[in-house]
This record gives sequence, structure tokens and C-alpha cells, in this order.
Amino acid sequence: MGVLGIIAEYNPFHNGHLYHLIESKKISHSDYTIAIISGNFVQRGNTSIVDKWTKAEMALLGGVDLVLELPTIYSISSAENFADGAIKILNSLQIVDSISFGSESGDINLLETIADVFYSEPKEYVSLLNHELSKGISYPKARENAALMYLKDIRKYANILSSPNNILAIEYLKSLKKYKSNITPFTIKRNKIGYNDENVVDGFSSSTAIRKMIQKSNISIIKDVVPSKIYELLNDKIKKGNFVLDLSSFEKEIIYNFRKLSISEIKELPDVGEGLENSIKSAANMCNNLVELVNIVKSKRYTQTRIQRILLYCLLEITKKDMLLSYKTQPYVRVLGMNSNGKQLLSEITKFNKKINLVTSVKDFMNNCNNKDLKRLLGIDILATNIYTLGYEYQSFANLDYTQKLVIL
Repeated sequence: MGVLGIIAEYNPFHNGHLYHLIESKKISHSDYTIAIISGNFVQRGNTSIVDKWTKAEMALLGGVDLVLELPTIYSISSAENFADGAIKILNSLQIVDSISFGSESGDINLLETIADVFYSEPKEYVSLLNHELSKGISYPKARENAALMYLKDIRKYANILSSPNNILAIEYLKSLKKYKSNITPFTIKRNKIGYNDENVVDGFSSSTAIRKMIQKSNISIIKDVVPSKIYELLNDKIKKGNFVLDLSSFEKEIIYNFRKLSISEIKELPDVGEGLENSIKSAANMCNNLVELVNIVKSKRYTQTRIQRILLYCLLEITKKDMLLSYKTQPYVRVLGMNSNGKQLLSEITKFNKKINLVTSVKDFMNNCNNKDLKRLLGIDILATNIYTLGYEYQSFANLDYTQKLVIL
């Protein structure tokens, strides 16, 4: 059987995701689809608009067969670790034939060329990268500049590394090379709407725009840009107050944590270095909201997205030690939802990999697992859910990872 892998945030699922899913099945000739999705917090240092089980149900309604959770520590990491964690999971299943991802480029060969450079790190490229970093600019910008100079064709590769979906696509390809994976990659060109576009074109809209619609209570417009059953599900969560607009819902908790932590403790948060801990501590002591704090701390070296991820690390009590743990650990396979095809896939997965760390019951896994590293990563997921529901207007229940049932369609 042909099995397609998808890595996504579905924040929330919309017509663009449906288009990507349909086209991916066509070009890969797949019979089954597995999606690895981020949980309650997402890669650009923000909250998911709805919880991970609702996103899993959206994915199943959209045509996915089996939905797995990307552990929180990966889902809020840099593009590199986000992709690496997801690819490690897909590889461990041992039944995935292909992976498809969206990109602004749509040219798999161009993306592969850049991924080759980042994976092999030729001496000339490394020298160029170090030179660019010495200018005090951010790592992503330095890497983009170095790659363009190394490849010696600015016209051909211009804008590739400044587009968010391209960046993730390159990281997926790099991780496939790193693990010598047999999974075949495909890319679907993102068209009509860009990642941060806020307009609606021919029934397509970005997730960013949809979240803005929810923020402005323009709920009826969403009906035109998401599949009907998913609109009903999303609208129900909004009516119940079971959604979180953005990280500002937790700004008091975050600023409180920064004020409580010592400078040396802030320094132990991932992505904090070169004296940034002093700037963060100073800003937290004088700010009353996250917008002000981020604006004070960000610079040409430290992007807003990187600062927002640091805010999440602080909120979720994630340290550099935890991040190092994620690099060396083979993640567990956490099931969020499935349909009848998904049940068949689970059976195949356990048949091909009898030692796989499969999580269908958090309680059973935490009670029976002897691997303290995996229990630490899952503990971060549990804490993330407990904090996330505090952002609800109603029904802010804790321990949902223990009580919420798998989504089965």
C-alpha cells in the first residue's frame, strides 16, 4: 500500500490545506495518509487557535487517515528541529513511502540543491556563513546570504530562503538526507495566497487571515475559506469560548516567570545567549505586556519569532538541557485520532516496528515507560495542554491529556 506523510500545523485547517492534501495524494499515488501535526503551541512562537484534538478532527474530516502529534518541544523549535523531530517520527513508522509539503517555490530540485549545501556544509559555505554572522545579523539572514554567495546564482535562488514554507521544505529535505531515508519527497506550489496574506482569493485564505477574522469576530467570512464540516467544528469551539487567539493570553504568566527567574536561570532557556538574558530581565522588569517586551528585546540579530519562542520556553519551563535531549532522542509516536484506514495503518506500524514507543493512552505510557527522557518530553506536552486551556473563556479543565479520548471517525 502507498502511504503518504504530511507534516502540518493546521492552525486551522482551510481550503488551501485541502487542496494540498488532494494534490499530494494524486502525485504520490497514495492509498493512505498520515499527518504529523503540532499541538497546542506552534513553531513561530505562538498558540494554536484551537486544541490539538480539534485539529486532529479537522485533519480527519479533510481526508487524513491517521493523525499523530509532534511533541511540543519540536513543534515550538526552530525550523530545523521542527522538521527533524517530524522526520524522525515518519521514519520510525517504517511504512511511509512519500512525503509532500507545500512551498512557495514549487521546484523540488532547487530546494534539494540548497538542502544539499546545508546538509554537507562545504568549507567555503561555512566560511561565508561565519563572515555573515560576524556582521551581527540573525542566523536565518546570515545563512540565506551565505547560501546565495556559495551557489553563485542570486537570480535563480533569490527569495527561496526568505519564504517560510520554502525554509521548512529545505529542512525536511535536509533531515531526509541526514537519516538516509527512503521516503520520496514531493512539493506542491503554494499559490493565490501567501503565508501572511490577509486577503481572500477564490475561496483561499491563509491561516493568519482566518485567525484575524476570529479576532475581529468576522466568523461568517470563514465559511467561504474552510470546508463546511470544519467550519461547523471551528464555529462550535468559538461559541463555547474554547479557543486561544495568541500568546498574549498568557502575557501575565510569562512576565511573572521572567521576573521570578534569575538572570542565570533565564540564560538556561533555549536560544538565549550573548547577554540576551540581561535584556530580557530588564524588559520584563519594566513591561506590562508582551508586545512591548518583544519590541524592546528584538534586534537585527534576534528576530521577533525567535524572541516569541523564548517566551514560550519560559512559559512551558523548557531548558537548554531539554532541547539537547530532543536532538538526541527518538520521539514517541503519540496518536491523536484515526479513521478505519488509520486503524489498519496502526496495525501495520506495530507489525513492522515492534519496539516502537506508541502512545494511545498517556496514563498507561507514563506508568509503564522506563525511559525517563521520553517521559520528560511527554511531561512537557501534558504541561503545555494544562497551560493552554487557561486561555479558554470557559471550561478551562486540566489533565486533558489523561481524560480526552482519541478522535475516531
